[in-house]
Amino acid sequence: MKKTLIVLMVALLAVSAVFANGASEAQASKSGKFHIGIVTGSVSQSEDDRRGAEAFQALYGEDMVKLAIYPDNFTEELETTIQTIVNLSDDPLMKAIVVNQAVPGTAEAFRQIKERRPDIICLAGESHEDLPVIGGAADLVSNNDFVSRGYLIIKTAHDLGCDTFVHISFPRHMAYETMSRRVAIMRKTCELFGMKFVLETAPDPTTDVGIAGAQAYILEKVPEWVEKYGKNAAYFCTNDAHTEPLLKQLLAYGGYFVEADLPSPLMGYPGALGIDLSAEAGDFAAILKKVEDAVVKAGGAGKFGTWAYSYGYTVSAGLAQHAKNVIEGKSQLKDIDDLSSAFAQFSPGANWNGANYTDATTGVKQGNIFLVYQDTYIMGKQGDKYMHATETEVPEWAYTTK
Repeated sequence: MKKTLIVLMVALLAVSAVFANGASEAQASKSGKFHIGIVTGSVSQSEDDRRGAEAFQALYGEDMVKLAIYPDNFTEELETTIQTIVNLSDDPLMKAIVVNQAVPGTAEAFRQIKERRPDIICLAGESHEDLPVIGGAADLVSNNDFVSRGYLIIKTAHDLGCDTFVHISFPRHMAYETMSRRVAIMRKTCELFGMKFVLETAPDPTTDVGIAGAQAYILEKVPEWVEKYGKNAAYFCTNDAHTEPLLKQLLAYGGYFVEADLPSPLMGYPGALGIDLSAEAGDFAAILKKVEDAVVKAGGAGKFGTWAYSYGYTVSAGLAQHAKNVIEGKSQLKDIDDLSSAFAQFSPGANWNGANYTDATTGVKQGNIFLVYQDTYIMGKQGDKYMHATETEVPEWAYTTK
C-alpha cells in the first residue's frame, strides 16, 4: 500500500509540474513577454561573438536578453557546455536560444531542449559540428559560406599579386566538414590560378598548450615562414587566437592577409597594432578607419583585409534579432531575406551574399542551413577598397568539391 501511495504521489507531482510549466508558458504568452538566450565563448576565445551578444542585450535590456558563456576548453568540458546551453530552457519565458559559435555539444543540447521545450526556437551560428548534424537539431543554422570563400579568398589573393597561399590549422579543425571542404576548394583554386598551396600546422589552443602557448608558436614561426615562402605569400588561419600574433608578425616581416576565418576589423588587428578602440566601441565605421590608419602606418597598405563589419558580432546579434522578429510574427524563420534584414540591422550598408547549404555527396540543399559572406575590404588599397567578392560568380564545381 505504501509503494502504491508513493508512486501515486510522484505521479501527481510530475503532473503538477507539467501543469505549472504549462501555466507559466500560457501566462508568458498572454503577457506578451518573452526571453531570448545567447550563448557564446569568452572574450579571450571569441571576443566578437561575445560583443555582439552584449550589444543585443544593451539594445533590448537584461529583462529580455539572457547571456551565458560556454567553457574555453569546450572540447574537454563537453557536459558543461551542453548543460550551459540546456539550463537556459529552465526559464519559462525563454522562447529562443542562440549559440554562436555552435561548438561540439550544441546539437545534443538542442535535442535535449526540444524534448522538454519544443516551443523554444534553437538557432546555431558558425557550427563546429557537421552541418547535417546541427541542422537536424537546430531550427536554423547560419555559417560563413566556406564554399564560396574557399574560392573567393584565393581569387582575391591572386588579384592582389600573391603567388603562394599558406593555410594554418590543426587536426581538430581539419576534421570539420566545413573546413576540410574549404581546404579542398582552396587547393583546387590555387591550381587554377597557378599559385602554390601550403598547409602548416599550429597548436590547438583548446589543448594543454593553451592560448598563450599557441600564440607563442605563431610568433616564433612566422619569420621562418616568410623567409621560406617569400613576401608575396598570403596567410590564413582557422583559429581566432592565432590571428593576432599572425597579423603582428606579418606586419613586421612581410606578407599578405586577405581576411580572417571569421572576419572583422576587431579580429586580431587591435592587439597586433597596439591600438585602443574603447572610444569607438560599437561604431564599426570609426573602428575600421582607426584600424586602417594603423595598418597603413605600419606599412601594410593594400595587403591586409577584413570585412567592414564583424562576422561574429553580426551573427550573435543578427540571429537574436531574427529570432525576436519571428517570435513577434514579423519574419519567417527560414526566409533568407528576413535573415539578411536582421543581419543588416547590425551591419548597415554592407553587401552580403549567400545560399542554402548543399550536401556535396547528394547535391541536396538544406532549407534550414544558410551560408553567408560579406564583401572583402582591403585596407589602404588604391582606388576602390572593396574586392566585390559578393558580386563574383563562384564556379559550380566548388559546391561539390570535398
